[in-house]
Amino acid sequence: MIKKIAFFFLLTVCFSCSKEDRLRNNNPNLITPLVNLNLNLNLPEYTPLQFPGNHLIITQQGIKGIVVFNINNSQYTAFEISDPNHTPNSCSAMTVEGIEASCPCEDDENTYDIVTGQHKTNPDTKFPMLRYQVELNGENLRIFN
Repeated sequence: MIKKIAFFFLLTVCFSCSKEDRLRNNNPNLITPLVNLNLNLNLPEYTPLQFPGNHLIITQQGIKGIVVFNINNSQYTAFEISDPNHTPNSCSAMTVEGIEASCPCEDDENTYDIVTGQHKTNPDTKFPMLRYQVELNGENLRIFN
């Protein structure tokens, strides 16, 4: 009986995770740093986040920083700005233009969508960006893990 329960539990765990979850959780390149940010969107330094389609990079937390993107004033995304397909180094902090984050390292052309976090050209073989939880409460945006 115990073997049947253990087998059922193992099957449930194996099939309940999406491919993205397995890639994100098994990324050997990035640790998951403790992140707990509260952004008051009424403050001048966060003005870009008051408008859909804008982003802001917060460098105070995360590995290399966090890119926060306003989708539609009620939905936001937040991702680690360190390229998930490199160990952190001097060139692994990505730059953002529009909705794309790109790694400046010379040995690759890694580009990601900052709305979904997916690699733009090889989403099935490359790790996605490390996602942080985002919660909007009035004019306060909480980013955490």
